[in-house]
Amino acid sequence: MGIYLNPGNEAFQISVHDDIYVDKSGLIAFANSRLGKRKRFLCVSRPRRFGKSMAAEMLCAYYDCSCSSRSLFEDLEIAADDSFGQHLNRYHVIFLNIQQLLRSAGEIGLLTAHIEQAVISELREEYHSLISPDDTSLSSVLSRLYQKDTQPDRGFIFILDEWDCIFREAPADTDAHKAYLDFLRDLFKDRTYVKLAYMTGILPVKKYGTHSALNIFDEFSMTSPGRLAKYVGFTRQEVQTLCKRYDMKFSEARRWYDGYRFLRANHIYNPKSIVDAMLEEEFRSFWTSTETYEALQVYIDLDIDGLKQSVISLLAGDTCQIDTGSFQNDMTSCKSRDDILTLLVHLGYLAYDERTSSVFVPNEEVRNEFIRALKNGNRPELIKAIQVSDRLLCATLRMDGDTVASMIEEAHSAAISSDFYNNEQALRSVILLSYITRIDDYTTIQELPSGNGYADILFLPRRRSDKPAMLIELKWNHSAEGAIAQIKNRKYIQALEGFGGDILLVGINYNKKTRKHECLIEKHHL
Repeated sequence: MGIYLNPGNEAFQISVHDDIYVDKSGLIAFANSRLGKRKRFLCVSRPRRFGKSMAAEMLCAYYDCSCSSRSLFEDLEIAADDSFGQHLNRYHVIFLNIQQLLRSAGEIGLLTAHIEQAVISELREEYHSLISPDDTSLSSVLSRLYQKDTQPDRGFIFILDEWDCIFREAPADTDAHKAYLDFLRDLFKDRTYVKLAYMTGILPVKKYGTHSALNIFDEFSMTSPGRLAKYVGFTRQEVQTLCKRYDMKFSEARRWYDGYRFLRANHIYNPKSIVDAMLEEEFRSFWTSTETYEALQVYIDLDIDGLKQSVISLLAGDTCQIDTGSFQNDMTSCKSRDDILTLLVHLGYLAYDERTSSVFVPNEEVRNEFIRALKNGNRPELIKAIQVSDRLLCATLRMDGDTVASMIEEAHSAAISSDFYNNEQALRSVILLSYITRIDDYTTIQELPSGNGYADILFLPRRRSDKPAMLIELKWNHSAEGAIAQIKNRKYIQALEGFGGDILLVGINYNKKTRKHECLIEKHHL
């Protein structure tokens, strides 16, 4: 058992015997279906804390011919698959944690030479006379070993973890990037000794013009996970099972950590956050301060191509359509709003709906990170909009319409660009953003069908909240009184007949000519 060659199964043993282990071994069956075929090159990208390394360790434990892993897998999903025994512990595995190798190399320019030297050194211990002291090319050594192997159908399986760290840690060193991509191309392309290559990281394969040389890899990413969608994180059923075991409220788990949507898996949860919540017996943000948080703060401080307005809309609970096609799969080549929002999808800060090509803030935990980044960023207008939210909610609850109108007017001026200001959607976004702290106590429903029409915005109290419901009707160049009258005349309140508590009717009007807001608030009891 080595560090790079056949690392064994100890790392996966730790995961299986941990306090919480969720079986994702079905991924192995998919990998087996690609073994030894032309489509045997897989690049699986996920955000931090989404179980990438555990999956890599699982594959190592399953394929590594230097150990016996049957007892680890015999009670897992993969054991029921026809391919289970056929490939179990049958291959030489070369496992490369690129993050660790980059650190031990010392300099980014030395990375590829360091990888070759480290792996060849271990191969020499295993194969002795077949590798000479002058051998420095890893691909040449592996080709020779494969030809000499008494089991020629065995070959090598490659597992690369944090494959993309070079693009994140040295984003401006394009020479090193190209050298690294050339190394990977030489290692994998047209090499029959490769029975399977599985790369995992945060970013999909880097695009570099002629250096898009890794197009042999099929990509499974946060924008297009394909058949691997259910392995991105925990599924709804898996989270429900954990909540039942640990006597935790599933509704709160859903609010805090659900929100990632894929065509083949509609409810995916952040796995590490779910595990931490169960073991800590509380729901809160477990997002750690990493390079991805720094990227979030840096990029939302930019205002290219209407990014600021998109952030406002997203925090307000809206969605934004984007084109992911121009993204270059790195953290430095972002030239448009869509590039930055696509990057935030890969970092896990936004969810992507493949059906509508739109992004949105997935859950409470991520929303908290956005707010934290905004508070610590360089966008004073967004900081101010968030800071007034608590005061605005208090003014609404005490039915102080004049203060509410004044604060919304201030937020409208601060947060909305001039070319978007006189727009009904802008007013809706301002309202939702201005009440951003409502998320602690309210569920937001937009365009609620009720009576003879659709109510604009309903803030419905969560079960644990003692606050009243708030039904908000927006008007444009009319009056706040007219907004209240519409709520009553069109019987919007009927939608809350089963609520059985206080409800505030909030009418807000914006005068396009004067740019003044007015607000009227009435209380009703159901």
